[in-house]
Amino acid sequence: MVAGDSTPEPDLNAAFERVMTLMAIPGTSGDEGRVVEYLRKQLRQAGAATAAARIDDVHLRTPLGGKVGNLIFTLPGTIRGPRRLLMAHTDTVPLCVGSKPKRSGEFVQSGDPATGLGADDRAGCAVVLTAALEILSRKLSHPPLVFFWPVQEEVGLFGAHFARLAALGKPKLAFNWDGGPADKLTIGATGAFRIAIEIEGLASHAGGAPEHGVSAVAVAGLAIADLQRAGWLGDVRRGDLHGTSNIGVIQGGAATNVVTDLVTLKAECRSHDPGFRREILTAIEQAFQRAAGAVRNVSGATGKVHISSRLDYEAFRLDDGTPCVLAAEAAVRAVGGEPLRAITNGGLDANWLSARGIPTVTLGCGQRNVHTVNEQLDLAAFRQACRIALRLATGTEQQDGP
Repeated sequence: MVAGDSTPEPDLNAAFERVMTLMAIPGTSGDEGRVVEYLRKQLRQAGAATAAARIDDVHLRTPLGGKVGNLIFTLPGTIRGPRRLLMAHTDTVPLCVGSKPKRSGEFVQSGDPATGLGADDRAGCAVVLTAALEILSRKLSHPPLVFFWPVQEEVGLFGAHFARLAALGKPKLAFNWDGGPADKLTIGATGAFRIAIEIEGLASHAGGAPEHGVSAVAVAGLAIADLQRAGWLGDVRRGDLHGTSNIGVIQGGAATNVVTDLVTLKAECRSHDPGFRREILTAIEQAFQRAAGAVRNVSGATGKVHISSRLDYEAFRLDDGTPCVLAAEAAVRAVGGEPLRAITNGGLDANWLSARGIPTVTLGCGQRNVHTVNEQLDLAAFRQACRIALRLATGTEQQDGP
């Protein structure tokens, strides 16, 4: 803390120990119980009332199900001001199970070369937890606060999507910590459809009577080739319109001597433009229906295609003068950084909170190369994120820092 600045420096050594512990805890989407329990235990040990740190029932209402709900910790304000929400998701992708965080200089990477690190988003969890613990242990003044650790972000932003808004206390400023450098402010993100495709063919002996079968594999291959040729897969552009699509999972078949009668696929399409996103979805649906009609057996029989889709998250973009954006920028500057506004083609919990009436800006906390075995945590950026979060939690983002 410097003269004229009432915001203390957070205990960064303790924050480092927390993030190292959190990254080592297994907790994929739907199985975040050990992570949530660690967070809640830390809050209680710092003096949080049991009733103030509660786990909701969101896992009973999401498409995935799961074993545990969101963790929500509320603090009445000690000073007047609009309620603020600080959040970070608790789950990691399966690649991070078995992470063995190992520090090398100013970076951390998994000591197991076969796993990711899990800094996405355990670094965010540690940043938000550090702000809460600093306030509790030092009895710092603060406006009304909600600390929110949602589950199931990686599989569709379910924790944020299905959280009961009343439990979040109608915050006026909301801040989410996820990937990237500490001075990056993500103020907008794309929207996405998740698509499930089932192809029913007709089985037959592949050696004795292949002409009587209808290959579901052939239908899938024809549709995919059609989409690729027409430019509806990958980076999709039509004039000024832009989106992306991907077929990420294909499953089917059990033997080479059987004409495959069932193939399932999982796909997605994204765009910041809702109309163009729907156009990409329609192109995918039509390609598979055409392919189903084109693959026939000797009797003229065809297969069937069943396609279902759901909106994973809607696109959003915060206005330039949105209070949470201006507050976040002030906090970044107060710790010596220069804020950079960004738009992402990924989905964030901020998509659903913003869509549900809580404008939310996302800040980074040092994660690099997420969802890969080369994932790293930049400790300098992580420390800056801890400083920024404490300023935003205490409402002191306008004060000059070092």
